[in-house]
Order: sequence, then C-alpha cells, then structure tokens
Amino acid sequence: MSKTPQAERRNSAPDGGDPARPDIDRALQDPVALAEALDWVGERTRALRQAVGSVIVGQSEVVEAAIVGLFAGGHILLEGIPGVGKTMLVRSLADAVALEFGRVQFTPDLMPTDIVGTHMLAEDSAGSRRLELRKGPVFTNLLLADEVNRATPKTQSALLEAMAEGRVTIGRETLQLPRPFFVMATQNPLEMEGTYPLPEAQLDRFMFKLEVPFPTSAELHEIVARTVRAETPTISAVLHADDILAIRRLALGVPIAHNVTDFAIRIVVATQGGADAAKQYLRAGASPRAVQALILGGKMRAILDGRSNAASEDIQALALPVLRHRVLRNFDAEADGVPQDRVLKAILQQVGGR
Repeated sequence: MSKTPQAERRNSAPDGGDPARPDIDRALQDPVALAEALDWVGERTRALRQAVGSVIVGQSEVVEAAIVGLFAGGHILLEGIPGVGKTMLVRSLADAVALEFGRVQFTPDLMPTDIVGTHMLAEDSAGSRRLELRKGPVFTNLLLADEVNRATPKTQSALLEAMAEGRVTIGRETLQLPRPFFVMATQNPLEMEGTYPLPEAQLDRFMFKLEVPFPTSAELHEIVARTVRAETPTISAVLHADDILAIRRLALGVPIAHNVTDFAIRIVVATQGGADAAKQYLRAGASPRAVQALILGGKMRAILDGRSNAASEDIQALALPVLRHRVLRNFDAEADGVPQDRVLKAILQQVGGR
C-alpha cells in the first residue's frame, strides 16, 4: 500500500517531532505563515498544559511560568516547603516534552565532580591504562538540581558555567552540553535547618524564581484522590526538543515595541535606587540580566498566548519571578520583616504610574 504524503511527513519528522511544525524562517517573513505558526504553538501549549495538569494539582501560576521559562531556555528555581510538588513538576515537564532527564540530589558531601564529571584511570583488556572521561549527570537536556541549597557554595558553583554558557570545563577540556539544556532547581526556605544560601552569581543565572505555595483544602482532596490509589497517572510526550527550539526561535525573531522595552528597563533601573521603596529597603538592585529575562519572557508569554507582540502587561506579569531573587534587602527591610515581593510591588506601582 502506498503511503499518503501526510504519512510520509509523519515518518520523516525529525526525532519524533510534530510533522506539522511550521517553517520558522517563513513565519518570520510572512504574516499568514506567522498566524499559522502561532496557531500551532497554541495547540502544542494547550496539550502541554493538559499533560502537566493530569499530574500536578493546582499551581496554575507556577506551571505557567515554568512553561514560559522552559520554552525561553531559562533556568528556573522553585522554592517551597517539602512535599508541595516541586520535584513532581519538573519530572512532569520532562515527560511531557520528551527530553533526556537527569537528577542530582544535592547534599552537604556532594562534590563538583559528582555533577560535571571527571577523568578516571581506566584499564583495557590488554592491561594498558589511560585516563578516561566520565561525564556527570549535567550532560542531559533537563537537569533537576534537587534541594540545591543543601550543598555547599563550592558545589553549587559547579553549575555556573553550564547555566551561563551551555558548556562545562573538565580539566583542560571544554565540552558542549546537549541542546536544549535547562536547569530546574528546587530549594527549601533558607530558614530551614541544613541549608546554605545560593551565591548571588548563581542566583542571577536563574531566569525565574517561583514560589510554590501550600495547596488549598480542595487541592489536597484532589491530590489524595489522584495519588492514594493503585494506579498513578502517567504522562505521554506532546512535544520534542526540536519543537521547543523552533518555538524559541519564533519568539526571538518577532519584534518588540520600544515602549515595552523601555518599561522593562525602567523597572530594573528603579531597583537600583530609582524608586522610593528601593532607596528605603534595598541594598542592591537587579542586574542587566533581569532586563534580558523580562524581554525574552515577555515575548515568549505573548507567543504562547497566540500574540506576535509582547505588551507591558506581559513584562509586569513576569516582574516578580524575574526580580525577587536578584534584589538584596537591606537591614531595615529585614528588621521590619518586609519581604522582597512587597518591595517589588511598590516599585512596580511607582514605575507603572509614571
């Protein structure tokens, strides 16, 4: 039996990706093709939300921001008390996008070589000895750094090069990591025993810091109904690596209005002392990476919503996840018990009112 053209396209789709994946170069040049590409993105995103939602109960804002970060290629830090579903969220995303998944359980005795790998002395069948590279778990698409703040700062810093440049250096050898590459780290609140604060340089490499709240009573009922039974829900892949890279290219290629970029810049500058709340409660503001994260995140949020142009509302919606781990409170804020989010909301109100 001869194959239909549709069947041939399906069989030839790269690495199992969607055969209907649009031509991104054409979409960036042709308004009609762009509209078709946005429809495809919307369809794939809805399927992804549905797949993750079959396992994760509630946490809609956290899931949405995690999806934006995943497509944007940004690393994500999830903070919450044990048992609220941080690790399950990362596993669910990995299953839904068919990415190679790796996990490192961070502990106080973990060493940098346990993450990136090392050269080890190996002996072949002839008895000859040579140094052999043993790659660490960082060589994957989606790396779960579980309870990252339970390791020492020295070990935490082993991820700096990987997160910033997508490569690692082992001895004198520099190796590229697979594409796409993401780090999704979980951490417990710093006031819990046995935790270490993450270095500011590493925090700045996370695109978002998402706070995972405690479930509501209704959500707890649903969690029990889904988990305390013989069969646990499973997730089938709805996206593949090439699909993620294509959506990212689409977001990077669409233009963004000058006033939207200016709004993002004014927010970040305000954290450096340009706003009253920053002068009163912050000793250090956000870095230029925050502007990049706001712009890319805003563009990605618009694309996933079926829009080709990011708006100021997209920037404002992502301001807290982008900024809360990039600003440092001063003594007055800590003494008065003023959290970062309250300071940032005051800054956003002042910048938005101009």
